[in-house]
Amino acid sequence: MKVLVTFAEVAAVADNFEIEDGAVADRYLEYDLNEWDEYALEEAVLLREAGVADEVVTLTIGPRQSEDTIRMALAKGADRAIRIWDDSLEDGALEDVTTRAALMAPVVEAEDPTLVLSGVQAADDGYAATGVALAKTLGRQWAAVVNDLSLDREAGTARVRRELEGGLEEVTTVDLPAVLTIQTGINDPRYASLRGLQEARQQEIEVHTPAELGLDEDILTPTLHRGEMSEPTPRGDTEYVEGEPTDQAEAMADLFADAEVIEE
Repeated sequence: MKVLVTFAEVAAVADNFEIEDGAVADRYLEYDLNEWDEYALEEAVLLREAGVADEVVTLTIGPRQSEDTIRMALAKGADRAIRIWDDSLEDGALEDVTTRAALMAPVVEAEDPTLVLSGVQAADDGYAATGVALAKTLGRQWAAVVNDLSLDREAGTARVRRELEGGLEEVTTVDLPAVLTIQTGINDPRYASLRGLQEARQQEIEVHTPAELGLDEDILTPTLHRGEMSEPTPRGDTEYVEGEPTDQAEAMADLFADAEVIEE
């Protein structure tokens, strides 16, 4: 049984940053493995360690710089890694989750895993839709926001517990093969060992372009565009009220009354 884990490299913004040409300048970004995907990867490795799965393969859409993050996933227990990229993808095509799903689908079909695990969402965009979009593209059953998982290989099913709105949970059974999006808290992701990091540096990462996957260029045409970013316009000066707490409270009450926030 093969488990394929999709994961993303995400950018974290420094506390102090500047916006240039409508986006956060690259020098203020730090890249790392998406938190939700770490739990999906750990769940896959646990299944292999339990003898349920035979192989764990990771799949990432990202440029060459993402290979450091991919090797971190290898160091944490993945057996193989696949990366999809073409410079044309830098033009905003990946903003659309259906494009991401279309890019990953040929690889998933070729690998033919019994189970595809993905993090519930990415820390940068928070769409929480890529895993479900991939399931629709593949025509597979799916379950989202899974926080507990057990497999019955003889029956060909996965028993999952998933979070719903309002603090409710649902326990249901999904036929395999299936796509599951994994919630944080389902396990405790491990740290990469020094030995694992050393071995990961020597492992080959399989790379494919959209053209090699037989994808039409129309699939890569952006249908979702990011709006502009700008610093908010100041609405007024800040006034600091001096004095004892009681004096400050009275002064602030007068200010609120003058601004008609409260009645005198």
